[in-house]
Amino acid sequence: MKTIIGMLAAMMLAVVPAQADSIVVLGGANWTVNAATSTLGLLAVPPPGNQPLNTPCLICGTNQPQQPAGFGYNNFFQNGNETSFIEFSSATVGAQLQQDVIGTGYSVSFLQAFLATQSAVEFNVGIDVNTGTGQGAEVLESFAILNLTTNVVLAQYSLLDAVGTPLPTANNGTGFPDFLLTGFDIDRNDINLGDSIVFFARWSNASDGAESFFLVPTAAVAETPIPGAVWLFASGLGGLGLLLRRRKRQPS
Repeated sequence: MKTIIGMLAAMMLAVVPAQADSIVVLGGANWTVNAATSTLGLLAVPPPGNQPLNTPCLICGTNQPQQPAGFGYNNFFQNGNETSFIEFSSATVGAQLQQDVIGTGYSVSFLQAFLATQSAVEFNVGIDVNTGTGQGAEVLESFAILNLTTNVVLAQYSLLDAVGTPLPTANNGTGFPDFLLTGFDIDRNDINLGDSIVFFARWSNASDGAESFFLVPTAAVAETPIPGAVWLFASGLGGLGLLLRRRKRQPS
């Protein structure tokens, strides 16, 4: 009987296909999407909110004079008549990248060091949407965090399904985040300190101003320690209960 069960189990395993890696072409290069690739979540940010001057803009179409040291910006061309964009980040200040051109990357060690200066260990990506009145919502087609060293997609949003998400603006105006992309852990076993990271965004139905994608340091949620006085109080209650039980056991 055990032999038959074992054979059936082996047959079931044999018919289950192994998860194959997917290849996507971005910036003229092949990128691998594998089992370790994270899926990013998209959260709306309720007003009020503003991008601090010391928050790095990763993909932006305007000058960013207040970038933190070591952070560049691609300053992509916005001539006022484009409605669709395919843009990469760049660690080079004012790189002015053409569409779908890969920029210089940020080393993992650099990003971790910056997060440490902000008392943070993680980051989200904020999206500042600027939409003209009556033009309809812009559409985030896809977003990705890419390992430029290994050509692996580390995290993605709607990169494979090609189904865009409308982004109705809540804080219209430059510098105000409307959405957050969440769910990326930079402290992963498959990322080395010397690896280089770039960011990729594709959106459509653009109508007013230049969209911005910026890094938002996020502190880890730590467990709040219970003060020692609480433990003393609980210990006292426990001792009182034990004393009452002993008194009840004594014969009257």
